[in-house]
Amino acid sequence: MPIQLTGHLSKMEVELADTVQYQLPLDDQKVALNSLIGSLISIEHIGDIHCLHCGRRSKKSFSQGYCYPCFTKLPQCDTCIMSPERCHFHHGTCRDPAWGEKYCFTDHFVYLANSSGVKVGITRGTQLPTRWIDQGATQGLPIFRVQARYQAGLIEDCIREHVADKTSWQKMLKGDAEPVDLATIRDELIAKSEPGLELLEQEFGLQALQRLYSETITEINFPVQQYPEKVKSFNLDKQPLVEGVLKGIKGQYLILDTGVINIRKYTAYNVQFTAS
Repeated sequence: MPIQLTGHLSKMEVELADTVQYQLPLDDQKVALNSLIGSLISIEHIGDIHCLHCGRRSKKSFSQGYCYPCFTKLPQCDTCIMSPERCHFHHGTCRDPAWGEKYCFTDHFVYLANSSGVKVGITRGTQLPTRWIDQGATQGLPIFRVQARYQAGLIEDCIREHVADKTSWQKMLKGDAEPVDLATIRDELIAKSEPGLELLEQEFGLQALQRLYSETITEINFPVQQYPEKVKSFNLDKQPLVEGVLKGIKGQYLILDTGVINIRKYTAYNVQFTAS
């Protein structure tokens, strides 16, 4: 049955199963995407962007869905969100201390993920395995558990001296990474990072940085019928109409036979979605 819906994009909702299940939110509507693989779809930006926080109409999206005033004021748009080792809460300069208490002073994991290769990352305790799925990782393993985002950022800072901390999205979209033994890699990285980790344990206490040696590796399978040989990315700001046959979904990308689009990048864009 043909589908035609209009609404503001949000990042795709995911569910870990034998194959990851995806839904595309459009305001209060959701499109089940897995069943549309092999179908012709289109996404047309119809001209509006409305801020995720205040609803203000904006010509441009900042930090994936915010207007410029909110981008400059909200704690979730501060530089320490992308670089948690730069947290300034303890200096009394947090944009919203209550927000920081709720979201930053809670259990966080440092993890290894295999997306375009092995990388280190951090996320809140409630965001696994969603975080791995959003990055297009086919394997994930928690390696530290801590009580604050700042601590996780400092551990990540130690470990990324020896391993990547970013995903090459083009490589990730060309196929699945070769499976690796993340547990062995964890042990090797911790050994290499030991001097820095010991300093952090002296600063925060041994119990604050919980090393995880008994976690199992999560294996993730994405609903991809065909990977592109060459990755061409669509830009809704320059090309408001994107259409093609849906060949797969990985990370926060729709893979079409005409190119790929990062749905999360266009959070808060008002679009018309069609499928036939």
